[in-house]
Amino acid sequence: MFASRALNRRVGKQTCRVAFCAWAAIVPAAASCSETSAPVTGIAVASTESEQAAANRQGDDWPEFLGHHADGRSDETGFADTWPKDGPPVLWEKTVGTGYSAPSVHGNRLVLHHRVGEKEVVECLRADTGDQIWEFAYGSNFTDPYGYNNGPRCTPLLTPERCYTFGAEGMLLCLSLDKGSEIWRRDTEADFNVPEWFFGVGCTPILEDGLLIVLVGGQPNSGVVAFDAQTGKTVWQHVGQETWDGCDTRGQWRGGRYKWTGKEKVVSYSSPIAATIRGKRHVLCLMRHGLVSLDPKDGSENFKYWFRSQINDSVNAARPVVIGDRIFLSAAYEVGSAMLQVAPDGKSVTELWRDRDNMLTHWSTAIEVDGYIYGFSGRHEYEGTLRCLDAKTGKVVWQTKEYQDHLELLRRNAQTHAIVDFSTGEAIFGRGSKIKVEDKFIVLGEFGTLALIKINPQRYEELSRTSYRQIHTPAWTAPVLSRKRLYLRCEDALLCLDLAKPAAEK
Repeated sequence: MFASRALNRRVGKQTCRVAFCAWAAIVPAAASCSETSAPVTGIAVASTESEQAAANRQGDDWPEFLGHHADGRSDETGFADTWPKDGPPVLWEKTVGTGYSAPSVHGNRLVLHHRVGEKEVVECLRADTGDQIWEFAYGSNFTDPYGYNNGPRCTPLLTPERCYTFGAEGMLLCLSLDKGSEIWRRDTEADFNVPEWFFGVGCTPILEDGLLIVLVGGQPNSGVVAFDAQTGKTVWQHVGQETWDGCDTRGQWRGGRYKWTGKEKVVSYSSPIAATIRGKRHVLCLMRHGLVSLDPKDGSENFKYWFRSQINDSVNAARPVVIGDRIFLSAAYEVGSAMLQVAPDGKSVTELWRDRDNMLTHWSTAIEVDGYIYGFSGRHEYEGTLRCLDAKTGKVVWQTKEYQDHLELLRRNAQTHAIVDFSTGEAIFGRGSKIKVEDKFIVLGEFGTLALIKINPQRYEELSRTSYRQIHTPAWTAPVLSRKRLYLRCEDALLCLDLAKPAAEK
């Protein structure tokens, strides 16, 4: 979520507003970025340069939310063990519209979905230079009821021929990746009975065997809908009343069993993920009420697991993490995390452990490495810590320090651009996102702090830390890595960094 999903209750939002007021004078927008073109529906800009040469740079595509593996892991190799003092060099930068969605990369084409004025814009750029190739725009009236920005939250999904996007108001769009021309569209808000959301639409669709699987969030039983990826026609729909009515909440809900009212928000901010577990294919959907496993062919239910906060203004936003035949879940809003074991027949799960305090991932998905789970925990900025859990027991092995003072004390260091505690000079992450590269994590904190961290289950081991004036709070979008180029986004800027080793190191 979103990759980009800041999901506080109203009381939490007041904290954010105070912080933003304090930041206004110290973190200005990146004025030097090139201006975004005015959105024009379905216009392709000629690109005569050789894209193939740039695309042939060693590395991989990052064509969907959290990359090829949908879990934040990169297969690329050959990176430096540390960064220069001023951080990796900037290849290009661009002023962009609002939104929290991450860019996606296929070949030398980077697609960004953002809001410019009264339009949502799907814009295709050259990944190596940032030059525009085409853009497609359509009208949007979305306003976030909690005061967050009004842009798209979902990340584009790219194939060699197509680009799929899911807008903040539920516009599901299929475009040609070559020219940006429209192939089909579905207005999910109009086509399904979708109750009012909290923060707009925020879960990125996935492709599975010719089906585009989307967490539409409709009543009574269209929480998850599968569309024919070629035509946009509805193939199946499931999850809702038939899933949760009478469900055993394991004592976490009034009365013990849930009674469906028909007025529920079915919305989820956790993107689905497809996985093969014990030889059986599952589409795992962490809905508002909990986890559901569906058969991708027909949408039939394999199993469900109640996993919901008792706080009304709450959501599930982090993606499920598949670890062999186990599934790790985590959420903020006093939910915590749980480890589930999938049965041999794939039709049920057993709870191995559950803990309300060990890790509460707000929007960024945790990553498991060699029996340990690394993720950001905390509902608010001042609570944000990076933690390491023992996957077998759920116990916290280590965590970074919480920031427990007033956010107004945070300042940007004039020399390093790092966000620091004015009183102590200590750099701050807050909450954040990360991706795995070789034996390291690249971490982006919500205040714009970028760090390279050695993956170490024994202790926090930081190798390099930097920040860039263009990337400021709130930096809630997960980093993207393709062909040794790192893409960072905040609410008004897109930055491309070069992580390739200098020639001397090679």
